[in-house]
Amino acid sequence: MTKKRIVQLSALGIVLLAVILMAILLPADNLTTCEDCGGEKYCAACHGIEAFICEACGGDGVAIGEDGAPVPCEACGEAGSVSCATCEGTRICATCEGTGSVKANSMYYATFMALVPPIVAIGLALITKEVYSSLFIGIVLGGIFAANFSFSGAVDAVVSDGLISAVSDTAGIFVFLVVLGILVALLNRAGGAQAFGKWAETHVRTKLGAIFATFVLGVLIFIDDYFNCLTVGAVMRPVTDKHKISRVKLAYIIDATAAPVCMIAPISSWAAAVATSVPEDIAASQGSMRLFINAIPFNFYSLLTIVFVITMAVIGYDYGKMAKFEKKAQEGDLLSDGGEVAAKEQPVTTRARVFDLVVPIAVLIIFSILGLLYNGGLFSGVGFVETFENTDATVGLPWGSILALIVTIVYLIARRLISFEEAMKCIPQGFIAMVPAILILTFATSLKNVTGLLGADVFVGELMNGAAESLVAVLPAIIFLVACILSFSTGTSWGTFGILIPIVVAVFPDPSQSIFYVGISACLAGAVCGDHCSPISDTTIMASAGAQCNHVDHVSTQLLYAITVAAVSFVMFLFAGFVPNAWIALPVGIVLMIATVFGIRYFEKWRASKATSKAE
Repeated sequence: MTKKRIVQLSALGIVLLAVILMAILLPADNLTTCEDCGGEKYCAACHGIEAFICEACGGDGVAIGEDGAPVPCEACGEAGSVSCATCEGTRICATCEGTGSVKANSMYYATFMALVPPIVAIGLALITKEVYSSLFIGIVLGGIFAANFSFSGAVDAVVSDGLISAVSDTAGIFVFLVVLGILVALLNRAGGAQAFGKWAETHVRTKLGAIFATFVLGVLIFIDDYFNCLTVGAVMRPVTDKHKISRVKLAYIIDATAAPVCMIAPISSWAAAVATSVPEDIAASQGSMRLFINAIPFNFYSLLTIVFVITMAVIGYDYGKMAKFEKKAQEGDLLSDGGEVAAKEQPVTTRARVFDLVVPIAVLIIFSILGLLYNGGLFSGVGFVETFENTDATVGLPWGSILALIVTIVYLIARRLISFEEAMKCIPQGFIAMVPAILILTFATSLKNVTGLLGADVFVGELMNGAAESLVAVLPAIIFLVACILSFSTGTSWGTFGILIPIVVAVFPDPSQSIFYVGISACLAGAVCGDHCSPISDTTIMASAGAQCNHVDHVSTQLLYAITVAAVSFVMFLFAGFVPNAWIALPVGIVLMIATVFGIRYFEKWRASKATSKAE
């Protein structure tokens, strides 16, 4: 361990110790929404209704006796109505006593302490490059805070609310990951990947061509970010490896064409997620899909990320840590800094052709899309837009990928490229290849869960409300920053815009004004940006798995690029707050993004020449 690393860890340890001491010495008794009444303050049984018609007498106050003669109703005392038996007529919720709030289980609920576990986990991961231990430390710290330093409570929070819940919530994605791993192993064993690599040697002849081919494929697979990451990685790895493009550069291109592209594609799982987050009154008056489409021109982070990738590819330039990895890649070291390929390539037959890779990938794409549509109810009469609003990628993608796997095995055996026994050997190989991604995804989801127990979303939402009251003039830029922080800390972009969109709608209530869509776009762009930067984001983890590179290397090399685009996006949201016109703001943003890239290149050259002159 280097002296620099020791100093970094010591500083982090001191900060962590100070945070824990503050947590012990300065506890807070915060409130949370009452689960029984949902914050409505009324009794959950009667919902505040003062009286109900008596069922015994039908509201007449008179019942029929045993002899058939009318008698006074004993159930309601001849009143014809009865009070709620649960609240005994008080109509208020007994749990919260009509306040709508109860004391939170954790004394750190909805405080800055809720953000400490992810901050510690992310900091440790970037410093030590040990992602598993860093995430687990964050999970444990979150469990301790959630349980108020109770040992048994902390263990229960870590195991039950964290790990077990994470596995159950992401089981579908685990299946999809394993199936993709098996498919990759099958294509390697059958020779499809090798045949595609030979084809690419003659058709994709330059590094720029390899980057653009990867970029275009990523843009075309806009239906879902998980599917995008793993499919693009599996198809394009042989091509980028041939042209000595580092695996972390491949991971960045995959990541840059996953969530950012899905966020500006009207027909995608992301568009559906946004649609379900829009308040019902706005959705009814404007149409949730129409709102999403109107917000696209102001989604500066997603659009400028595309501009950034194209500009960097055309001028052949990299900077920061990415430049170091690219330099080593030109020397033949595609992974560098301790990265390891998730699965070794197996011996292949020489009889395979390009279509032996294209056919299985096409089958996978078709069946995965059909799986999403089937899960959303399209084949049961549900409308196309409603299908994407209803679909669940954690169910649809495994559904489609398993069918694609069966078809692929039959196809490869029929082509006599592999035997049944060889195909079965690929199953454990594919699983082993995806174990690192599964572990990281499990720990990252566990960290999200314990952070949720601490009310990190509530804390950031309250900050957002406070900003809305005092800084309306620059609110789109503030919304973007808050969304970035929340998404980065929690690793979930869907959860971020699910929390912030209702707040944005409350601040900008008039959909007829362009500033309304600027605010919505700022929320969506910030959610994607934070997701793009966060090492605990599932999309970032999928990009690492797709490129088969070290996860922390991917995060550390991508971070500076994402921050560059985020800085330009922040400036553009400030600009759009005063000039909410997409025909003006978007061209200005594109020019500013390109100018920023050239400015960085000029500064790097100037700094290098200055360092050379000093050395001489």
